[in-house]
Amino acid sequence: MNKQIIPSAESKSADLIAQNLEHLKQIFPEVIKEGKVDFEALKDLLGNYTDTAEERFYLNWAGKSNARREAQKRSTGTLRPCPEESVDWDNTENLYIEGDNLEVLKLLQKSYHNRVKMIYVDPPYNTGKDFVYKDNYKDNMQNYLELTGQDKKLSTNTESDGRYHSNWLNMMYPRLKLARNLLTDDGVIFISIGVEEFANLKKTMDEIFGESNFIEIFSWVKTSTPPALSTKSRKTNEYILCYEKNWNSFQYNGELLDGGDQPLLNSGNSVRELLFPKERVYFNPQKFPDGKYIPHIIDRVELLDTINIVNGYSTSDFRLRGEFKWTQDFLKEEIDQGTTFIIKTEKMSIRFLRNEEGYKRPTNFIKKKYTTPVIDKKNNGVATNENASSELSSLMGSEVFSYPKPVSLLIHLINFIASDNDLILDFFSGSATTAEGVLQWVNREKKRLKYIMVQLPENLDENLKTADSNSKKIIQNGIDLLNIINKPHYITELAKERIRRAGKKIVEEQKEKTEKEGDLFVEEPKKLDIGFKVFKLDSSNINSWDSNPENLETALQNSLFNIKDDRSEDDLLYEILIKYGIELTEKINRHSIDGKTVYEMGAGSLIVCLADNLTTDVAEGIGKLFEEVSPEGVDINCRVVFKDSGFNGSDEVKTNTMLILKQHGILNVTSV
Repeated sequence: MNKQIIPSAESKSADLIAQNLEHLKQIFPEVIKEGKVDFEALKDLLGNYTDTAEERFYLNWAGKSNARREAQKRSTGTLRPCPEESVDWDNTENLYIEGDNLEVLKLLQKSYHNRVKMIYVDPPYNTGKDFVYKDNYKDNMQNYLELTGQDKKLSTNTESDGRYHSNWLNMMYPRLKLARNLLTDDGVIFISIGVEEFANLKKTMDEIFGESNFIEIFSWVKTSTPPALSTKSRKTNEYILCYEKNWNSFQYNGELLDGGDQPLLNSGNSVRELLFPKERVYFNPQKFPDGKYIPHIIDRVELLDTINIVNGYSTSDFRLRGEFKWTQDFLKEEIDQGTTFIIKTEKMSIRFLRNEEGYKRPTNFIKKKYTTPVIDKKNNGVATNENASSELSSLMGSEVFSYPKPVSLLIHLINFIASDNDLILDFFSGSATTAEGVLQWVNREKKRLKYIMVQLPENLDENLKTADSNSKKIIQNGIDLLNIINKPHYITELAKERIRRAGKKIVEEQKEKTEKEGDLFVEEPKKLDIGFKVFKLDSSNINSWDSNPENLETALQNSLFNIKDDRSEDDLLYEILIKYGIELTEKINRHSIDGKTVYEMGAGSLIVCLADNLTTDVAEGIGKLFEEVSPEGVDINCRVVFKDSGFNGSDEVKTNTMLILKQHGILNVTSV
């Protein structure tokens, strides 16, 4: 019998270079020759306009080429699940990831590509006192493991380094490049920054996101007390740069101005039949609740198509006949410019709103507010750093974070863009202010909002050794708190504890409020997701081939049993999800087949069995499981993944397994 080979599953993060080539091929197929770009042909297509390096307007620095290449380098790492450190593991849709954010962003490229509505980051300002993580472009994963494993202090970036600004830009550039890929087409990024790197960050963002996608520079007052006088000025404010992913896609979640919308339907106009796009017409849910509507006449308007309304919008384009002031061509022009439509009453009162015309626009100056960290809709005020420190100290029992951002600032920004079921990302999450901001916003708006926090596990004991006197006190407070709750001395442990306490506090306040108002507190806790899944960056669960001749015996052993000894089935399962591009909060159903655990998700789109001593009975059981869970009438391309060593070297079992699965309509079978 011939040796049966099952294809290996993907072992690396997304190949961004291959994706870019494919995108270019779709636009200009003639410039791709033998898998490579003919740059001369591309220049001809673009008009062959070239500038010399001396004449071109751009920002350059030492190491930029390496930083650009690093953004496209694939990661071989993985994210290991930590249910024991999580809250409500089985149900939550929030993520807290510990690790170097560069590698984490690479690993998220498949699962979260084009899925993040808003990014907020508060990176190091490069003041000379905060650290700048220096990437090892040869092997970032190994560099990260060495730094965290040996508990080395991440070095600060000072002007004496010689490449003060370059070091900071080399850290930020690849991370921002990767972050842009994760944004939805109408997504927005906010970046807090001080004066030290403001100019360089602005030019870098212009390059990565495009000058035309710049939205605003928001300025917010960070202090409520007069700061110490400097020789030149008193620094009382900081900046927030805001960019959209695609030009003119940003839609502010503001309130309508009085008279901001205008009627589209009036008596005396010509009777016309207009085609309306599904995503631009909002039906007032009080008058048009979700459901199916067949063609009929409503007052002076005739609905010509059957529509299904979900969350206020039709799921398909539809036609209306009535006395409209616009022709179809003019309607299309308005739609192309961003005009939206509102159907307010059961009499089909159709009104239009030109792009941002009728909205109360936010000021680019974010005012102070000292009474509460929760946003006040009337004056849009936010708390200052002093208020933030006070509020956070009250929550944690002492001051354990230096200069945290106010929760109200994050709520203020979230309110610009977020809608129901959106995803928020913060990959410099620090004290996890963004996570608490999401919880506060959800509690106020009664909507769903998910977050992903990413933070490097800085060692507080190491930080304590080099901190100044004021910082030493704060760090020691954090260490003392971690000793009380019996946690390792890392900033990530403090942040997770902050999220736990913030969630509990909101639930307690909800209970007090409903009890005071005389309502029964039953369903409210279920609506608010105060949980989070913890994952930690690590090397792959699969042994890589070691080409060193001195390690030949170990390498051969690893090739036979390629899964690392200290890794669990769950570790390997989530690596498969990452490499296949499945969200880490995907609902996983566990089944027992012939005594083996089988994981199934997505209505049978992915089935995984990582057990040893596999038999054909397992294959038969998986085939029947797929038939049971796949929806009738829906063509599901099922992928089945096994552990290669699970077949115990039996080619006969491998061959029969593939034949059995093929009989059940499963053709996509791989192994790890």
